[in-house]
Amino acid sequence: MEKAYPIVEVDLKKLRHNIDQIVEKCAARGISVAGVVKGFNGILPAMREFDESGCLAIGSSRFEHIEEARNAGLKGPFLALRVPMASEIPDLVRLCDISLSTEVEALKAIDRECEKQGKKHSVIIMADLGDLREGFWDKNELVAAAVLVEKELKNLHLLGVGTNLGCYGSIKPTVEKANELITIAEDAEAAIGRKLEIISGGATSSLPLVLSDTMPARINHLRIGEGILLPWDLQELWDVDMSFMNFDVFTVKSEIIEVKEKPSHPVGEIFVDCFGNTSEYEDRGIRKKALLALGKLDVAYADALKPRAQGIEILGGSSDHLILDITDDPVERKFGDILEFDVRYSTMLYTTSSRYLRVVTK
Repeated sequence: MEKAYPIVEVDLKKLRHNIDQIVEKCAARGISVAGVVKGFNGILPAMREFDESGCLAIGSSRFEHIEEARNAGLKGPFLALRVPMASEIPDLVRLCDISLSTEVEALKAIDRECEKQGKKHSVIIMADLGDLREGFWDKNELVAAAVLVEKELKNLHLLGVGTNLGCYGSIKPTVEKANELITIAEDAEAAIGRKLEIISGGATSSLPLVLSDTMPARINHLRIGEGILLPWDLQELWDVDMSFMNFDVFTVKSEIIEVKEKPSHPVGEIFVDCFGNTSEYEDRGIRKKALLALGKLDVAYADALKPRAQGIEILGGSSDHLILDITDDPVERKFGDILEFDVRYSTMLYTTSSRYLRVVTK
């Protein structure tokens, strides 16, 4: 099938600019960066930009991305971001150089698998500082796990400790949280008798501390994806000046398949939509609308798309359609026109994984 649209277009030069900017700003504060590629589903040319940059490692929660990168000759090293399932530990050892760890039994299993494969593997032990996703809650248990790796699991190397904030529990990374992690790291260091190489202070949500020059000095590692790929959230939600970055690395393009004037309020008895939801609709009279060949099957969170053209409003969508109000658009739109959209994290995640959108790099 020769299908031109919809597409996701990735500007590799703008991506590389963003990578270099974040790596340089972190390096100036003694912080290395693991470049996270899961948000765009490991598009190979984009992964190559991370690999050829100053990133310390390439990180993903999906081994498929790492395997494709290795097969393409990318040098890595490669960091597994999601703590492993028991069933994937053989692949973890085969594909990844570093992983995040939270379970003693998993650490033992990784050590045994390393013995089988004749490999060494580095681990970062994770502390849960309140976001309530992965990590040791009992800090004494974390220190005991660090001692176990250091003293008994001969095929593992204790690279450091880390944490994650802001992904589930919406907990904001603060100086206090960073210092809490440093205290845990120092307790582990006292127990093993040496300094850790890495204290990994979080992900994109920790970048505001770096950019405001308030990150405590011993935090020397971050795992950053979204903050490189899409600076929107840091600027709009965190009020951080990201004007030194490109906001348009990713572009979604789709075709108009219908232009009609229609009522703004559905006509008839309102029940539920095709996903079982009931919505409220504002009656604004007759409006000019455009229908696009792009739906929730492609993008999941259609409302998170951001039209590039002025005067276009996203009303909603169904599985295969996106409905726009174009009444205030100064351009006369017609069947076959192409509209462009900026993406947010959720829309980037889904559009780059959809089999129905081509990915185009330039």
